[in-house]
Amino acid sequence: MDPPHAANAVRCDDGWKAFRIQGILDFSLVGILSKIAVILANHEISIFAVSTYNTDYVLIKSENYQRGLEILEAAGYKIVD
Repeated sequence: MDPPHAANAVRCDDGWKAFRIQGILDFSLVGILSKIAVILANHEISIFAVSTYNTDYVLIKSENYQRGLEILEAAGYKIVD
């Protein structure tokens, strides 16, 4: 049986977790999301990114989420719960 949220969907890809890039991102700041994406891609972790007016959200498949956070932390990013 399909999950309730998928009842009207043609296709559904469950199992994503997300983190937010903390702080308000000024338009003059360039490449923050790109740098994160490259670091994760170099470790064969795919992402789905959603950008809003003042921040970005990065979605990673659940099975790679914790490893992705550890990789970013090792690269110098501060991980905040």
